[in-house]
Amino acid sequence: MKVALGQFSAGTDPAENTTAAGLLIESAAGAGAGAELVVLPESSLFATSGGAGAVAAVAEDLDGPFVSAIATQAKRHGIAVVVGTYEKGAGRLPYNTLVAMDSSGDLLGCYRKVHLYDAFGYRESDGISAGNPEEPLVFRLGGFRFGAFTCYDLRFPESARSAVDGGADVLLVPAMWIRGPGKEDHWTTLLKARAIENTAYVLAANQAGPLATGYSMAVDPAGVVIANAGEEPGLVLADLSGDRLEQVRSRVPVLANRRYAVVPRPKPLP
Repeated sequence: MKVALGQFSAGTDPAENTTAAGLLIESAAGAGAGAELVVLPESSLFATSGGAGAVAAVAEDLDGPFVSAIATQAKRHGIAVVVGTYEKGAGRLPYNTLVAMDSSGDLLGCYRKVHLYDAFGYRESDGISAGNPEEPLVFRLGGFRFGAFTCYDLRFPESARSAVDGGADVLLVPAMWIRGPGKEDHWTTLLKARAIENTAYVLAANQAGPLATGYSMAVDPAGVVIANAGEEPGLVLADLSGDRLEQVRSRVPVLANRRYAVVPRPKPLP
């Protein structure tokens, strides 16, 4: 199965971001690429260097303009899409949400970011509600089972393992991995680690600069990088092999040998 990772730099104009995402979808499905799935970054609707509180003004329902436009592009070009957006929440704050849709533009599921980026001097929780850790996103497509989580979730191995426990053999990681000292090394190391420890493909679509590091990449179940977008906006392709997956899992049966379960940590009492 051929998949594509779309890397671009979203800004504060949702209309411009929608157009940029649509062009990547069109390119991924085109004759020169022929992908069956394209993964786009976290925050594809809107991205800013300001505080997380700015998100509330642009957050949309899942049937709002952004997701509807992406669904139209998916159907027009006959390609499945996973993309990051901001979803209006039932309460005061919106969610940082991934939306997965099939090649007909129909919703396969969504994932609301569980681990909010309260790190490196930033507080995502000031403007975003956390998702439920008991609701991993796993869906079937093209003979594979895909699980998804978002950016900072990558630093928590339980996020990947929860999706794998749900049946995933390919892990999707849309991200806006913010630049900073050592951050590119963290990104690459963690993506490889999640692939190796779960004997799973990892497909990570990151935003490009100036805010994020770029380096969207595909990693195979043995931790081998098979595609890397570098720093500039663009599209990279990778082929998923069921035989490769089976070979690695047979040789290194860590999932069969493991002795611990992933259990969501209860919220502390007030």
